[in-house]
This record gives sequence, structure tokens and C-alpha cells, in this order.
Amino acid sequence: MTRAVLFHGLGGPEVMRLEEVEVGEPGPGEVRIRVDAIGLNRAEVLFRTGHYIEPVKRFPARLGTEAAGAVEAVGEGVTGFRPGDAVSTVPAFSQNDHGVYAERAIVPAAALVRRPEGLDAVGGAAVWMPYLTAYGGLVEVGGMRPGDTVVLNAASSSVGLAALHVAERIGATPIAVTRTAAKKEALLKEGAADVIVSDSEDVAERVLAATGGRGAEYVFDAVAGPGVRDLARVVAEGGTLLLYGALSGRETPYPGFELGMPALNMRTYTMLETARRPERLRRAAAFVTSGLRSGAFRPVVDRTFDLDGIVEAHRYLESDARIGKVVVTVAH
Repeated sequence: MTRAVLFHGLGGPEVMRLEEVEVGEPGPGEVRIRVDAIGLNRAEVLFRTGHYIEPVKRFPARLGTEAAGAVEAVGEGVTGFRPGDAVSTVPAFSQNDHGVYAERAIVPAAALVRRPEGLDAVGGAAVWMPYLTAYGGLVEVGGMRPGDTVVLNAASSSVGLAALHVAERIGATPIAVTRTAAKKEALLKEGAADVIVSDSEDVAERVLAATGGRGAEYVFDAVAGPGVRDLARVVAEGGTLLLYGALSGRETPYPGFELGMPALNMRTYTMLETARRPERLRRAAAFVTSGLRSGAFRPVVDRTFDLDGIVEAHRYLESDARIGKVVVTVAH
């Protein structure tokens, strides 16, 4: 038996409960891990509230795709991992099939990556979703190169911060966009070449000024909604507007046919495009591991909670106060 977080109906953080469940043995292609830390993501909030890209298929339902811990047992056909290995899970599976909000969890072996030496469990639960999203969207799909400029909104989120670091390592110039001035200094310290406060500054005007009127080769947009019309104005001729989130919760127009608009590419991107394709995941894991070893990349953890405080942790996750990742630790 193990303690796991379940929810029996859609709703706010209060629908989550810690319950005793049977953990069982891993099946073919699966691994059972002892969970030491859990990385919280917006995907879990959306799944819990019924707004995710896939619906909850049955109740009680589980949550969580990102964790760090140690392998306890391996199923038939699993090679490359053995009991005792320090690992992290990447979000490569459906929460309808597996969930890591637990003391122990069974996950697909294909969703495991080795935890680099020197990276503890909290860090191991905080780096993969952000860096896989940033690398996969901007480098693997987008093709970002040295000398490019990238505009990042929701820049204080875990993905926004990872994108700052990825851009800096590639040799691109990251411009961070944040709603209030409270996070400006923190974003500059994290590597932003410039920070635009959208509540008091004109984003398009500032980006065009910073690029000599050229615009940015990439915009990495976590918000979507009507604001894409303004963001499209800052995309350089032939540049790319990548939508990787929908924090606005509003309908997103396509601005490509408006008079005077330069030619631009606009596409959605989800981290699953990287995590569920073995070759892409292999390249991404090598890139992120190299960055962690060199010190170019690092986990940015805003706050930790223990597993008994999962409801409070989700309330904090949904607030706009954090800079970086929220992590839940699991005592054994």
C-alpha cells in the first residue's frame, strides 16, 4: 500500500485527498519508483478542473507527471534501469493512466531520465518540464539560432525562466515580458537582456526599439487569447509565434491576414511533442543534462510543501506570486 493523491470529482484544490491505495507491481515496459519529490504543473490544475487537453476518463482520478526518486522495481522488457537508480519522470504519459502524486508510483520506463550527479530530488522534480518545453519549442521545433531575439511572456513561470536560460546558452537574446515591475530585477538576474512591464509599457514599441525596428525572430507565448494580435506586431519578417499555453482562457484569433502584418509563422506547441518522441527526448535530455552539468541550467524553485500540504500547494500554484517551480517533498 502507498499514500496517493486522488480526486473524486472536478473542482478546486479542495477536491484532492490523500488516500491509501494498492501500488502493485510494474507491468511490461513499466517501472515502480519511490517518489521523493513532485514537480507541480499547470497541467494538473487544468486536469483537476476539467479544462485540460484531455478529459478525466474515470473517478477516482490521479494526478501528476513530474517527479524524482529512485527505481524500486522494473517490469518485463525494461532495460537500462535497475533498482536503486536515481531518476526523474518526464511528462510523457496521460494522467488517466499514471499519476506521481504519491509515495510510490508506477510509470512507463520510456518516461524516465537519469538524474545527473549532484542534482537532488527537489531539483530533479523541477527541471524537466520547464527545460523540455523551452528546448523543444524554441530549438527542436523552432530552430532558434545564435543572434536571434526571442520574446517571452509569463517570463517568471518555470518555463519562462528555463526559456531565458536556453536562449542565453544558444546565444540568442531573450526579452522577458511581465505584468508588474515586482519581478523585473529577478528576471534580469535570471538572464533577461531586457524586461518589459506590460501593465505600464507598450510591448510592441519596446521590442521594436530594442531590435532596431526588425522585431523578434521568436515569440514564445504562454498566454494566447486576444493578445496574440499585439504580439504578432513584434515578430520579425518570417519569424515564428509559438503558442505553448493558454493562460488567458480566451479564444485566440489568427492575426496573419491583417493589412500591414509582416509574414509570420504561427503554431501551437506542447511539451508532449518532445517527451513522447524517443529521438527528440534523447536529444533534449542530452541538451538539458549538459546544461545542468555546466551550470548554465539550474532548477529555480520558489517554494516547497510536503505531501500532506498538497491542497495548500495547489492554491499557491494557482496564485500569481511565485517565481519558478512549486515542489512537493515526500517523506519516507
